[in-house]
Amino acid sequence: MDAGLYKDEILDRLASTANVAQFVSYAADGTQRYSRIHGQPFNRTFGSLEAAAEALLNNAPDGMANVRSFAPHDAKSREFVYGLKRVTDIVATVRRLNESGLFAIVNETIDVNDGGVSGVAMAGVIEFAPGDTPRCVEKPGTASLNRGLGLQLLERVYRFHPSLDYDASLRVEFSLHPKRRGFHHQHTVIWEVEAVEAAELAAVVSWPNRFSRFLGDKAFGLLVADSIGLPVPRTTVIPRRVAPFEFGIPTGTCETWIRTCPIEQEPGRFTTNFGWLDPFSLLAEQDPHGDSIASVISQESIPAVFSGALIASAEGEPIIEGVPGYGPDFMLGGEAGVLPHPIYTDVSQLFEKAAAALGPVRFEWVHDGDRAWIVQLHRGATLSSGRTIYPGEARSYQKFHLCDGIDKLRELIRRVRGGDEGIAVVGNIGLTSHLGDLLRQAKIPSHIEPPDMLSAPD
Repeated sequence: MDAGLYKDEILDRLASTANVAQFVSYAADGTQRYSRIHGQPFNRTFGSLEAAAEALLNNAPDGMANVRSFAPHDAKSREFVYGLKRVTDIVATVRRLNESGLFAIVNETIDVNDGGVSGVAMAGVIEFAPGDTPRCVEKPGTASLNRGLGLQLLERVYRFHPSLDYDASLRVEFSLHPKRRGFHHQHTVIWEVEAVEAAELAAVVSWPNRFSRFLGDKAFGLLVADSIGLPVPRTTVIPRRVAPFEFGIPTGTCETWIRTCPIEQEPGRFTTNFGWLDPFSLLAEQDPHGDSIASVISQESIPAVFSGALIASAEGEPIIEGVPGYGPDFMLGGEAGVLPHPIYTDVSQLFEKAAAALGPVRFEWVHDGDRAWIVQLHRGATLSSGRTIYPGEARSYQKFHLCDGIDKLRELIRRVRGGDEGIAVVGNIGLTSHLGDLLRQAKIPSHIEPPDMLSAPD
């Protein structure tokens, strides 16, 4: 904030170079000071407070205004009144505040739940979250990315380039909106620009976070993969709370996989289907209350020669498993086959590129004979190693037989969780399967016992 300047004076200066929320301001004696309303001359003086309030409401996309107050030479805000819809209410609020000796700023209401995000860009980092103000950076769960990666990701989702080309020495509070807003009628609104001491910041990309939950875990992971240059098949995301968007590379098959996209990863629970399904019916049937599935993704199919999954082991080394073709049973516990060396090498190289940008990762892959593609991406190493799915000591181990299916494993996890028992999975499953994912998420001591094995592994 510029020292010695009033709040409305700072906004007026900022509006000369940035898109600020539309506003009109008044001194304590009722004199108009500044106005920045789209379609009106800079700092037009209105004939009355009523005329200014009417002009502001008419130009506000949501037809609402806020009134905030401050005392001269005091950086601290006073009373804030949100979401006024009538001229008479705005006028009465401003006059009441003026009578208390306070200055007032009337600005358009910008709904934080409109599908956009708010956050802060500073040095090499950008942090943001949906459904909040720029102060979201003070709360847990805010997405934190290196600025280049974050801007690429946001541009893919919202289909416009965020107007955040500011010097790294500036701390910029911003919000992005599907509807154009503000004095300059743009998608990016700037709330504050402040010079800060030079800093070298580097974000550690991790999810789930508030933005990944907003889009869905699979969609966010694939967006990250696409943004760092990994091969992702052409993907259309159909979210609940923002317009559909696309990214990725056409595969040329003209065939579709439909994948439900939970708010957070829930391995093997919701529908994955080869061939088109009505995404809206799917959402209505599988998540009628809208609290589990964030989106549905339509992904162009890959002519699979081999497919499988990769996890980073407890030692940080990639464990790669797969089968010929699509292998629909593999991720549900089917036995992995031996991968040809070229396939193994290509998947290993994907891991190296992803790990260089993100650190340890886990992903599902498909190989078309020419190259390996990413079809799901998650960040983080696992504690799996050898036949150990999740390490730990258990008083005893409940047997789970692979033939019982993944839903029975979910039931067993619910019974065992929180106690001192573990789970022994009987069957030649892969560590990278959805069954392994479930046990790792639940943090239940667990290991694999082949059918002919009578005792727990070392």
